[in-house]
Formats: sequence, structure tokens, C-alpha cells
Amino acid sequence: MHIALLSRNRNLYSTRRLIEAAEQRGHTARVVDTLRCYMSIASHHPSIHYKGTELEPFDAVIPRIGSSITFYGCAVLRQFEMMGVYVVNDNVSITRSRDKLRSLQLLSRKGLGLPITGFAHSPDDIPDLITMVRGAPLVIKLLEGTQGIGVVLAETNQAAESVIQAFMGLKANIMVQEYIKEAKGADIRCLVIGDKVVASMKRQAADGEFRSNLHRGGSASVIRITPEERSTAIRAAKAMGLRVAGVDLLRSNHGPVIMEVNSSPGLEGIEATTGKDIAGLIIEHVQKNAATTRKTPNKPKG
Repeated sequence: MHIALLSRNRNLYSTRRLIEAAEQRGHTARVVDTLRCYMSIASHHPSIHYKGTELEPFDAVIPRIGSSITFYGCAVLRQFEMMGVYVVNDNVSITRSRDKLRSLQLLSRKGLGLPITGFAHSPDDIPDLITMVRGAPLVIKLLEGTQGIGVVLAETNQAAESVIQAFMGLKANIMVQEYIKEAKGADIRCLVIGDKVVASMKRQAADGEFRSNLHRGGSASVIRITPEERSTAIRAAKAMGLRVAGVDLLRSNHGPVIMEVNSSPGLEGIEATTGKDIAGLIIEHVQKNAATTRKTPNKPKG
């Protein structure tokens, strides 16, 4: 198979591993810089050009689209879909998962466990918003934040009110969530491929930190997840429409709650922690599913 990796940097660990895994299985893989793609949108011959020439046909596309280029990246991905190319995660699924508020609303509709979350526009509603999520301590999140950036733990109601007012004054979109104390600064990253959790790890926040992201100094270890956690992760990925996803869970007193569903999960931490060939499993998923995809141009969803 001829596989395209939509990535801005071929030297990133996840991109390198996917190329390596594809070549080990006899496929060719080409890294395509998402922002250097441009499109001819036509009824009979939709095409994508790249650095001055039309891209050769691909059998499959693995999108590794950064959050800062979601709009343009999804437009490029949608063009591949129009051309009948198999995409691991489609543009609609990625767009859903990148919108934190929308994704929580979709997960809520499916009856999945979530931390109580509040969202408001007017500063007049801040006191009731804080009460809604059971008061301080509580977590305030920028909707556009990634890797723990733009996430604040407010220890008192007064502090929460001040931070929320500040964000609202900057016209920033935020949501407010209950703080799951019993998680003790740890979360679980489940890597879902197809309809299976293929790997999971516990991420523990560093001392004095409540965010467990590895980018913020958190540590990782292998963990055995419960059947309920496994089912929650699979259902969360399915609710987003993602074939490959990183689902972040917290262990609460009332069962697993979902923090986030990531459409481009990093492979370095989970491969190093679990020793599993996650890149290889993704390529094998592509092998199995791309062959059955219709190869004529079709109308994309959304």
C-alpha cells in the first residue's frame, strides 16, 4: 500500500514510528506537510496539489493534524475523502474531538461518565456556575488549550470567581469542571484502535502539580484497567467516530469519568511505558480496512 502521513514534521517520534512500521510491513509511506497541500475542488476530478505538482494516488491517509491547524488540516483531509481515499480518522470525527465542549455534549448524550461541567457567557452567572460544579476546588479550562496549557485549579470559590472573570474579560471560551479529588492527580490514557483498547497507562502528576500530562513532568506506568474502564474508552472513541484515539479517564468514586478524547494521540509515552508496538497496530488496522474502502470519489460526511 501507498500511505500518506499528514504531518508537519517527519522527525516527530510518532511520525517516524509510523513510517518505520509501514515499511517493515512492505508498504511505502510518505510524509505530507498539511499546510503545503492545496486543493482543486471540482465535481469530476477533485485533486490535491503539493509543492507545485498533483499528489500521486494514495491507498490510505493517517492524519497527524496539530490542534493549531485543525481547520485547514480537516479541509485537506476532507479532500482526500472526496477522492475516495481511506482515512484513519475522518474530518468530522477530528473536528468533534477538538471541540472540548461539543465532545462532552456528545459523550453526555451517550450516557458516558463525565465530571460535572459548566459553561456560561455572562459574568452575572459565575456564582451559580461555581455552585453547579459543587464549588471549589474546581478546574477551569480554556476550550482551545492542549497538553495541560490553559488549565487552572482554583482552590477557593473566591479564586475561581476571579479567574473566571479574568478569562471572560479576555473573551476566552472556558468551561468549569468539578475536581475529582479521589483521582489524586492521576489519570489513565487508553489507546483505542478499532473496537479494542490495545494499551493503557497510568499518568501521575509531579509533586505539587495536578495536571498529569507527561509534557508537564508527569510520570507513566503500566496499569490494568477494569472492564468498565475498557468499555468506557471504546464507547467514547465510537461516540466521536474515531478509529484511533487516546481516551483519558479519571477514576472517581462513581466509576470512570472521561476527561478528553484525543484524535492524534502521541505514541512515544505509551510505547515506552507498555513496550507495545502501537505504530505497528495502527498500520495493521490500515492494512485490514483500507482494502475494503471504495476507491472512487465519494461525498464526504459533513
